[in-house]
Amino acid sequence: MKKWLPVLKPDGKPRYLQIADAIEAAIKSGEIAAGERLPPQRKLAERLGIDFTTVSRAYAEAHARRLVESHVGRGTFACAPAHTRHQIDPLRARDEDLSMNMPPEPQDPDLLARMQEGLQTVSANLISLLRYQSTTGGIQDKTAASSWLSKRGMVPSLERIAITPGAHATMTAILSTMTRQGDVILCEGVTYPGLRAIAARMGLQLVGLPMDGSGILSDALDAAIHLHQPKALYLNPTVQNPTTLTIPQARRMEITEVLIRHKLPLIEDDAYGFIPNSTPAPFATLAPNLTWHIGGLAKCLGAGLRLAYTVAPNARAAYSLAQALRASAVMPSPICMALATRWIEDGTADAIRHFVRTESAARQKIAADTLAGHNFRGEPEAFNIWLKLPVGASRAELMGRMTGRHVGLMPSDAFTVLGAPDEHVRVCLGGVIQREQLRASLLFMANSLSDAGWMG
Repeated sequence: MKKWLPVLKPDGKPRYLQIADAIEAAIKSGEIAAGERLPPQRKLAERLGIDFTTVSRAYAEAHARRLVESHVGRGTFACAPAHTRHQIDPLRARDEDLSMNMPPEPQDPDLLARMQEGLQTVSANLISLLRYQSTTGGIQDKTAASSWLSKRGMVPSLERIAITPGAHATMTAILSTMTRQGDVILCEGVTYPGLRAIAARMGLQLVGLPMDGSGILSDALDAAIHLHQPKALYLNPTVQNPTTLTIPQARRMEITEVLIRHKLPLIEDDAYGFIPNSTPAPFATLAPNLTWHIGGLAKCLGAGLRLAYTVAPNARAAYSLAQALRASAVMPSPICMALATRWIEDGTADAIRHFVRTESAARQKIAADTLAGHNFRGEPEAFNIWLKLPVGASRAELMGRMTGRHVGLMPSDAFTVLGAPDEHVRVCLGGVIQREQLRASLLFMANSLSDAGWMG
């Protein structure tokens, strides 16, 4: 595609939307044929005499409308016109919650085809999947869950496995079986915001524990148990949200010793544990009789599945969890369970996990390049960084400046349990944004952080 050039009008409409509209009109008219390559973003920016980030944002908008597909190293290509393919609800396709920590979205046509094939296979049993089913999954789905959990070194009996409607709902149900209003739950000093929301709704007190570069301090855990008589400890121990730290094996052994000595239950939120190539053994293998292990699928396969593979400490605890879930959610979606099972059985789930892992590493490299000289923590297989702002910079001001750039920012206020929030921001590198737009957005962020005009 060498000749096509959008016409920009001085009518006040944002230029990136004008370009996206022009792409849509050209595809519908046939001026741009399906499969044809669009001009490289930098060249189009030069021809139009506009900023590269405007074109990058326009291509991202076109991608959100399902007008184009991007392939790393090859370029951006036009999709078939809407009337020749399945219709997509544009409002649903563009519905994106940037407050969430989202994995990168697959773009490879072969992988997308495999994912869609699984959905088509599942749809052959659509009617039976629309019926009420087991509260925590049937034998076939639990067997697939067991196979998936084995990738984390766990081999629990099926009677201890519960397929649950997402980690958030699972934590709520677990806490409902062991706590009453006013009870204390221990957690990291900087922890998952969902836990804070659940605790507030249930009237529970969260007590944050001090942390170092290896996670919570075992001595502080022991002291907090004596002081507060808590009902449980919550940990997100592998690629922790938001700090990205992973508790090393030695520290896990120290923490486990304290838990066993006090017989304190642990809620192990393993949302990110399936992504890295190699991680320390889960707490569920160190203290199985005390640990509720929640292997959520949101971060490694897709949040829309709303599923977690949960391992209870024993069969009786699994039964109590099932009763709590029946009261609050009835059952996980049978359609989602069937799709996850299909993907695990035919290898698609592993392919998605491999994509998330490798793409996250590429995006971490982009962050390292564009934010060189700034203070942040990230891990090769994490899809966020934990950015400490320079002295004088304001997290509120930075978030304001980054509005509209499709990079999800969350201030430290949402995560902080111990002490006052400091000038940290979680920066999500995933979601619908593609590499070049991410690079441009992070470069803008780096320039903003270096702007002496708004720093004291």
